[in-house]
Amino acid sequence: MGDAEPAAVTIKAVGSIGTIDAAQWDGVAGESNPFLSHAFLKALEDSGSVSAETGWVPYHVVVEGPDESLRAAAPLYVKSHSMGEYMFDYGWADAFERAGGQYYPKLQLAVPFTPVTGPRLLAREDPDQAMNRELALAGCVEVASQLEVSSLHITFLTEAEWEQCGESGLLQRTGEQFHWLNNGYGTFDDFLTDLTSRKRKQIRRERREIHENPDLDVQVFTGDDLKEEHWDAFYEFYTDTGSRKWGRPYLNRLFFSLIGETMPDRIALVMASRGGNYIAGALNFIGSDALYGRNWGCCEDHRFLHFEACYYQAIQFAIERGLARVEAGAQGPHKLARGYLPVHTYSAHWIRETQFREAIERYLVHERKQVDEDISYLAAHSPFRHSEIEDDGF
Repeated sequence: MGDAEPAAVTIKAVGSIGTIDAAQWDGVAGESNPFLSHAFLKALEDSGSVSAETGWVPYHVVVEGPDESLRAAAPLYVKSHSMGEYMFDYGWADAFERAGGQYYPKLQLAVPFTPVTGPRLLAREDPDQAMNRELALAGCVEVASQLEVSSLHITFLTEAEWEQCGESGLLQRTGEQFHWLNNGYGTFDDFLTDLTSRKRKQIRRERREIHENPDLDVQVFTGDDLKEEHWDAFYEFYTDTGSRKWGRPYLNRLFFSLIGETMPDRIALVMASRGGNYIAGALNFIGSDALYGRNWGCCEDHRFLHFEACYYQAIQFAIERGLARVEAGAQGPHKLARGYLPVHTYSAHWIRETQFREAIERYLVHERKQVDEDISYLAAHSPFRHSEIEDDGF
């Protein structure tokens, strides 16, 4: 008797994650990464932060079995610009359009406004997982072909997916971020003992200036302790800082209320107050093995408050929760001095036009080499002790 033929599957695109059953989506997304959860992605859409008006049109690819159960999925968007992606292709767009092409619209397989590595080809952990991921990728490329867009970009995917995409003919790109790694620390001081004496003294001095200031108070809110008053204050900081940095904040006020309602146990909101009034905040999301720093804002400047709220409170929270790492978001070599080490990030790209693709492929060869060299250099200049012989003076 021959092998049974595989059951037929259906691959399609849907215009809203709200049309997909939450339990089925989370079943393929897994529980480790909060940004891939149905609640997070739906909050983006329901708040209008992701919409045609903001240049992010949902076009999610789903792979269904014959019983209409979800086998795989991919959070896909039609983009009319390159904002909110954090793996920059503005130069590609400019070059393509100067040559007479039309770069936009394009497709983006990503979590909007979220430079956090995680699976992009979502599939249940079962014997068919690899095949279902391949089907999801094929579905995304087919959507790109049918829509006749210039390109498809898969950003902040895992290294394994990056390798899979390379084997499937997509172009491979790398970048860098800074992550703090928990080396089994029991306390924040345990972490400090791994640093050079100079860096250890620097961090202690920075924290002391905040914690010994009688006018300042720093707290972390999560779960039921999160209130609308916290979101009101944080949104004010977020919009002020975002307006000064990017011109327009990506997330609106409703979004924060929605995540506070639907996923409060996956949020750690650091809030700083002076004289009983909130003056700064840092938003983190809690994964199964990592804390993800996302947004920061303030309405008053206090020396070292940014480092305390964004980096040191995150490290302390991760140690207390037994989390393996803190991912501090995009950019920021200054994070190196605070114990955050450089790591690779990954993206994969499908380019329709052959000559344009070949030009980008040549560029990426050199860019990947430069990223490797930068990471090696920065890692060699980390604040951690590189030998057992080191001045332990405090």
